[in-house]
Amino acid sequence: MPTHALFLIAIYPVAGVLIAAATFENGLVPLLFPLASGFALLGPFTAIGLYEMSRRREQGRDIGWINAYAPLTGRSAKAVGGVALALTLLFVAWLTAAMALYWALYGEARQDSVLGFLQEVLTTPRGWALIVVGNLVGAAFSLIALAISAVSFPLIIDRGTDAGTAIATSVALVQENSGTMVIWGLIVAGLLVLGMLPLFVGLALALPILGHATWHLYRRAVAP
Repeated sequence: MPTHALFLIAIYPVAGVLIAAATFENGLVPLLFPLASGFALLGPFTAIGLYEMSRRREQGRDIGWINAYAPLTGRSAKAVGGVALALTLLFVAWLTAAMALYWALYGEARQDSVLGFLQEVLTTPRGWALIVVGNLVGAAFSLIALAISAVSFPLIIDRGTDAGTAIATSVALVQENSGTMVIWGLIVAGLLVLGMLPLFVGLALALPILGHATWHLYRRAVAP
């Protein structure tokens, strides 16, 4: 496998492990699932290098890990930053909602043990309520993220559009093809869950697949 590809895919599991370690170290076990699932909200931005690699490969241009992140410094940087900011705000809103739900059910109770937290969540009515309501709220945030970012980053990279136009195009595409896009969103969520299970190592495989698939989705659905 080329070194640039190894560099890109190694970032994801390493970042996942660091996030998990930080939650354990600071006694924030209840935040582990919201942080992990919230990664799906930021996933389209973290795959920016993969979109650029797909574009360069399609055009027969040189591919390298430095070139892969050209959209972060070139003419598209401002637009990329605008969409990334929207997703980041959505991610923060999701974490806030998740913690508000936890505090509503558990108050100030701390959970320092993963096994203890899982036992509480899986075997008590409060835990079941946390699972059901949390997943419903998370699904709503995921749909918003899907609408915002389904094709916005590839569109910016390919055509140099501004953030507003890219988001509007993405939202319109999701509205016009809601059934297909919901299925796509479920596929994305499923692959991310599978990627996170083995200590985030599977993200090294799942995210490149999703990144390149997103580029081809854009090419079929939007690009002439």
